[in-house]
Amino acid sequence: MKTNLAQLERMSSNAQAITPNSTLQDNLRSLRLTYLLENAVQAAEQAAGNGNGHLQYLQELIAGEVALRHDRSVQRRIHDARFPVTKTMAGWDWSWPAKINRMQVEHLLQLDFIDTCTNVIFAGPTGIGKSHLAIALGYAACLRGHSVLFAAAIDVVNRLSAAQSSRQLAREIKHYQSPKILLIDELGYLPLDKRGAELLFQVITKRYERGSIIITTNIAFKDWPRIFAGDATMTSALLDRLLHHAQPVVIEGDSYRSAKRKTVSSHSER
Repeated sequence: MKTNLAQLERMSSNAQAITPNSTLQDNLRSLRLTYLLENAVQAAEQAAGNGNGHLQYLQELIAGEVALRHDRSVQRRIHDARFPVTKTMAGWDWSWPAKINRMQVEHLLQLDFIDTCTNVIFAGPTGIGKSHLAIALGYAACLRGHSVLFAAAIDVVNRLSAAQSSRQLAREIKHYQSPKILLIDELGYLPLDKRGAELLFQVITKRYERGSIIITTNIAFKDWPRIFAGDATMTSALLDRLLHHAQPVVIEGDSYRSAKRKTVSSHSER
């Protein structure tokens, strides 16, 4: 089929409309290079004005793209971790607990425990800051490129129980196996029935020497059988796996939240 003159003129007109910049932007958009897409033209103009060479121009653009992707990756990990609130060590008051091994906690923040699949257990009374420290540790892990999943102990049991009823238990357990760190909060605050205890036991067993677990609990290890439906045999087997590679962090002192409420009440009475 022959191409007529009108078609050739339209093709020529379209070709002229494709400017170098539009072609570059289309290619960057296709490659999903967001930073380059938004900054390439402006950076080129600045480089020309400053007399910067091509390599320096390219290096700065690539560095910007890498930084943007890193930031997005961090934000995605934080989102996927499902922290109820954001906690960091910047908001931690070392002077409050009556007893805490500061050197141990600061060493944990180096995150070496992740490489050895070591577990971390924050134990102490209610309101002393166990969840704060656990979330701060998980948050630091997200910043360093590790996947984290936060869940209250009772929520883990409820999800597993529902999955078992719908014959999806294996998939749900895999959900808790996948992250580098599984953060189980408030273990022991609510008692578990035998079924719930067995389900949580499966999760902890599946992660044994495969991934780290961070646990917060207000129950001393010797009293854990009452968490797990009074089953001393299962509790012993669970603690054997959990504590084989573990760093228990014992915190003692009064409840920070209770003290704060008392302070507010005292001020309001004046």
